[in-house]
Amino acid sequence: MSKFKNKKDNSLPEISTASLPDIVFMLLFFFMVATVMREHTLMVKNELPFANQVEKLDRKNLIMNVYAGKPSSRYKSFGGAARIQLNDKFANLEDIKAFVLAERAAKRESLRPFLVTSLKVDKGTNMGLVGDIKKELREVNALKINYTTKKGEASDNLK
Repeated sequence: MSKFKNKKDNSLPEISTASLPDIVFMLLFFFMVATVMREHTLMVKNELPFANQVEKLDRKNLIMNVYAGKPSSRYKSFGGAARIQLNDKFANLEDIKAFVLAERAAKRESLRPFLVTSLKVDKGTNMGLVGDIKKELREVNALKINYTTKKGEASDNLK
């Protein structure tokens, strides 16, 4: 008989789970820092039209969003006509002036000339409402207007 036995165990060694909590917390902190929370709750239907000459705006913090469209299914109690949404509430045309002035007041003096009003209008909304919004914006001298669209061909809007 041999003095030394050959103990060959073909099983794999156990995986160390000691660093698993560190990895989990590192991923948790990464997603907490990298995730952007939604600023506003969309209360209107907002199916954007298509356009083929689209440019991306550089500074998101200098954009005032004005939403227009029919109330979404959660807000059917407000009626079926197209409505205006400023931040997280429905508004009338007269409220646009106060909204723009409040947004300007919240920005530094040096950034105020660069403020852009972004109209996010549902493609089924009447252009009369858009014209009225633009008229109110002209009265407070908010002349930089951007129409938010999806990238595509204009002919896709007919479908």
